[in-house]
Amino acid sequence: MLTLRGTGVALITPFNEDYSIDFTGLDRVVNHVIDGGVDYLVVLGTTGESATLTKEEKKEVLKAVKASNAGRVPLVYGCGGNNTQAVLEDLKSIDFEGIAAILSVSPYYNKPTQAGIIAHYTAIADASPVPVILYNVPGRTMSNLSWHTTVKLSAHPNIIGMKEASSDMSQCMRIASKMPKDFLLISGDDILTPAMRLMGGAGVISVLANAYPALFKTIAHGSLEEANEAAFQMLDINPLMYEEANPVGIKALMSILGLCGDQVRLPLLRASESLKERIKGELI
Repeated sequence: MLTLRGTGVALITPFNEDYSIDFTGLDRVVNHVIDGGVDYLVVLGTTGESATLTKEEKKEVLKAVKASNAGRVPLVYGCGGNNTQAVLEDLKSIDFEGIAAILSVSPYYNKPTQAGIIAHYTAIADASPVPVILYNVPGRTMSNLSWHTTVKLSAHPNIIGMKEASSDMSQCMRIASKMPKDFLLISGDDILTPAMRLMGGAGVISVLANAYPALFKTIAHGSLEEANEAAFQMLDINPLMYEEANPVGIKALMSILGLCGDQVRLPLLRASESLKERIKGELI
């Protein structure tokens, strides 16, 4: 899975004013990030608003991204949830041609025990025809994958990595110290990517890379000094991406840059005028 090192971009799903999918905008975004130097695309993760897309829309988005990508970089597909059986059923309906791995978010809302999380991911990894990347994001799921759990799951032959978005650097270090040498410890926090690189991290799955792919090429592949300098440029704009929930901020930024519109689907609302103005003031 060397191809999944570096920068993966958590692709947004652009919408038209009537909330339908903007396939022209999606094509523009895909070409923008690939031309900017990202290493792989993550399709229909949480940043892609997968929670508010129908099954048919998800198939259409995946088909469109495959066409726009034209085999240039690997694809990772978001497939997770808090109903294990439903995820297993979804795995049967996905067109896995051209997909290198799935990114599967930890079960949310249910707040399972660590043993339940292990059983959930084991069932998915056993059933998935492609490798699985775990996704720990306690701020959204209200449940943390402990480092013990991650290390135990890393022994599964079909679990190849972890997108770690807990912002707990001690936890990340524990994982790094115990994980197999070929396990991909991926930053889920754009700003912490250089620090994750220092402990053996494999790169980042990034939100801001939708707008600034070249910056993340430096963060993922430049020298430590270059990576730090690039990350320092994001210090003021990065928190604005999440102030009114993701992907509200990044879509506002993409609209300001002329790449696509800023429409999101309910229950999210597009960025307030105040947030838009502050984003404009922090453009890189």
